[in-house]
Amino acid sequence: MTKILSIFFLTIVLGKGCNGESKQDLESAIIEYVANTRGFYQKILIQNGVVTVSRDREGNDSPTPIKLSESDKKELLAGFQEIELDEMANLKSPTEKRFYDGAAIAYLKITYKGKTYESVHFDHGNPPVEIEKLVTKVTSYGKR
Repeated sequence: MTKILSIFFLTIVLGKGCNGESKQDLESAIIEYVANTRGFYQKILIQNGVVTVSRDREGNDSPTPIKLSESDKKELLAGFQEIELDEMANLKSPTEKRFYDGAAIAYLKITYKGKTYESVHFDHGNPPVEIEKLVTKVTSYGKR
């Protein structure tokens, strides 16, 4: 009888552990990408299905909000769900051109369910591989 109860209990616990994991969703996330040098500034903010791109570091511009299409949301979600948020601060930048003004300094910041996660600084246009898919999609809005 004890064996049956143990197996039953383990089945329930393991079943909930596998199916109970929830994937990260964009609805409760704020994604912020910033790249800057002395003569360049770009801040891309994605929140509630809307993107704003600012090019004034003082915040004096009035960026036009862009509503995301369903396909854009799906691409962003795919990139977002691949990221280990707790590991963002420990990623390694693949290049170091920003150290000698060869590239703008960039970072990705995600606020998710009340907690903020920020990546290491990296060269604009060359993010760590672990966040590359999301960063590439986010920065594509800055080119429009």
